[in-house]
Amino acid sequence: MDGGTGTKTRLWRWRSNPLRRRDDIVEAWIVLIVWAVVLVGGTLIGLVTAHAADEVFDRQREERHAARGVLVADVPAPAVWADPASGRALAKIRWTTPDGRTQTGKTLVSTGQKAGAEVVVWLDSHGDLVPEPPGATAAAVEAGILGTAGALGLAGAAFGAGALARWRLDRRRYDRWGREWDLVGPQWAHKTG
Repeated sequence: MDGGTGTKTRLWRWRSNPLRRRDDIVEAWIVLIVWAVVLVGGTLIGLVTAHAADEVFDRQREERHAARGVLVADVPAPAVWADPASGRALAKIRWTTPDGRTQTGKTLVSTGQKAGAEVVVWLDSHGDLVPEPPGATAAAVEAGILGTAGALGLAGAAFGAGALARWRLDRRRYDRWGREWDLVGPQWAHKTG
């Protein structure tokens, strides 16, 4: 098949043709709009989502700071709430806020440590425990994943809406064909029977 014939086959709904129905043109517009939304909208949503996530991660790195905390109790190696892959467990710690208050809370620390051991904790501007902010590389990867997820979500919604619209068009065509057959079918049956 040469390039010209393939193009004509793919664009048949746009060509002038006595058999072309109004629904064929509507369906062609639906397909065109869905692809435009997927390509343009997906790109925009992906970029905006990735940029917004990157800003959030930058703000977290600016607002959070590392501080020294002290373990209140021993952290045995086989801890109940341990994450075996990382060798960390949830433990109670005590730390001093920037304004001098002493607070206690729980955070993940390396297992096998004894009470009184110093650990690094992450605090927000109020002196409350927060998770460690992602590094620049991890933040970029996570922002990229979130942007991709946003783009894929929009693409899925666009394809779903397009499929629903095309299904409705098909239902309308089947109903129309059924009504036309009800009119023409008895005439054919009479001639062939």
